[in-house]
Amino acid sequence: MSGHSKWATTKHKKAVIDARRAKSFAKLIKNIEVAAKVGGPDPAGNPTLADAIQKAKKTSVPNDNIDRAVKRGGGLSGDSVDYQTIMYEGYGPAGVALLIECLTDNKNRAAAEVRTIMSRNGGQMADPGSVAYNFSRKGVVSVSKTDGVSEDDILLAVLEAGAEEVIDRGGGFEVITDPSLLVEARKAIQDAGIDYDAAEAEFLATVNVEPDLEGVRKALALVDALEDCDDVQTVFTNMKVTEDVAKALEESD
Repeated sequence: MSGHSKWATTKHKKAVIDARRAKSFAKLIKNIEVAAKVGGPDPAGNPTLADAIQKAKKTSVPNDNIDRAVKRGGGLSGDSVDYQTIMYEGYGPAGVALLIECLTDNKNRAAAEVRTIMSRNGGQMADPGSVAYNFSRKGVVSVSKTDGVSEDDILLAVLEAGAEEVIDRGGGFEVITDPSLLVEARKAIQDAGIDYDAAEAEFLATVNVEPDLEGVRKALALVDALEDCDDVQTVFTNMKVTEDVAKALEESD
């Protein structure tokens, strides 16, 4: 029976991974559609679209899906795309601040689903502006760690493009810049012959909280539940996981 149980567990995990992958693809496709609608279907003249396509390709979204999304968003296929961007604010377990960015074609549905998920997972909604002050909008260019590319190489490439700092995230580097200089920073990295994974505006926390192991588990469960919602595009938090807690999480998985 143990072998059967192991197979059942493996099969379940694969189903979960496949489902999340499909949701990730759908969110990336939405980004492409919106970028093409706002700035036109030509990536050469639409940096936001170019970056949305790049991120989708790095996440292995099929080229046919990408092409169809560009045509839909750009109005070249006869389909209409009408999404609204809405930001909800709230607090999760252990006082973790949350900015929940939705991209939806039904504002009422998105609001109801976010509220339900928050209440079921130990979170609570907050008034507009009461959480956002904990975050600053920044341009972020993500670069994977590869042989021959060091932090100094990236710093040298982006210094004149107005980058504020380069952060080592373990598995890769993040170039932080003012949102208005995001395209310049990304272009500087490309001109230096360095490949990038994504370039987009994000909300970075100015003040972090460091929950204990149980707090991190509960907060991550809430974030996972929110990200499983079709209308939720991105969840930003001010949670910082300490090395001890990260190690304990790995050992318990």
